[in-house]
Amino acid sequence: MEILLITWFSLTAASVGYVTYDLVTSTPEMKVMKWGWILVTLYTGIFGLAIYIISCREPAPNTHEKFIAPLWKQAVGSTIHCMAGDATGVIVVAFLTAALGLPMWLDSILEYLAGFVFGLFIFQALFMKDMLGGTYLAAVRKTWYPELMSMNFVMSGMIPVMIILMTNNMENMEISSLRFWGIMSLASLIGGCLAYPVNWWMVKNKLKHGMGTQRVLGKGGAVINKDEPSPAVMPGMNMASGATANVAIKNGHGQMTMPSSENINKKIMVAVLSLLFLVLGGAAAAHWGRYKMQPGHTSQPMKM
Repeated sequence: MEILLITWFSLTAASVGYVTYDLVTSTPEMKVMKWGWILVTLYTGIFGLAIYIISCREPAPNTHEKFIAPLWKQAVGSTIHCMAGDATGVIVVAFLTAALGLPMWLDSILEYLAGFVFGLFIFQALFMKDMLGGTYLAAVRKTWYPELMSMNFVMSGMIPVMIILMTNNMENMEISSLRFWGIMSLASLIGGCLAYPVNWWMVKNKLKHGMGTQRVLGKGGAVINKDEPSPAVMPGMNMASGATANVAIKNGHGQMTMPSSENINKKIMVAVLSLLFLVLGGAAAAHWGRYKMQPGHTSQPMKM
């Protein structure tokens, strides 16, 4: 196991190095998405690298807009953005609560809150405010629902992985152990997979942005050359749904817009589904793991 983890983290370091180099020198992604790809690759290793290559890396000069146009790639960008904020908040708190020796039930609550707060107020509202109307409060109002949906699905995968694997072997709960970080990496990967379908749905229905490019949105997400129509695909405006970047540019914003016929009932149903997944994830963690356990305490541990 130790050799496997050392190999995994060595490949992860190489993957992060490649993604960082390519984003700095070649692929014209927005600044926030560059940070998103780097962070997610740090958490998911070679899987993050592979997804980056097939969905985002510009295959040839001046082809990024066309390359990222398919809906599935737009949804990948949306998922990466959500994962960068959510998983970062979760991992930071997991480190702190483990260092403090807090019980896993409290750890899970704090992780959820930290992931949601970091994802909404920093990666969504702060970094994307130029795209979402120019003001921070407007950005918060427009992104709280997409962020909540993403967070629920992310945590429905991360919680059971962390609780079950960590509480069945005390060594896995120690921050000095490679196993702890390996579990965090696996949890991030599972959480991202579960979050992808809802991000696909939200991008398709203009509730969330997708993949972007600096040539249209600039580094911070503000639309450039508004008065000159461009063939570049805007976040949330994908060829599969019949929308074009020109519409968004003429509107003066690269923001997500809900269709006038948006069905509120569908949003409620998706919200209920996200809560159901979250509850099921928590129930699985309670059944196969131990919420009451905490680092440094050896109360009834089970060896894996």
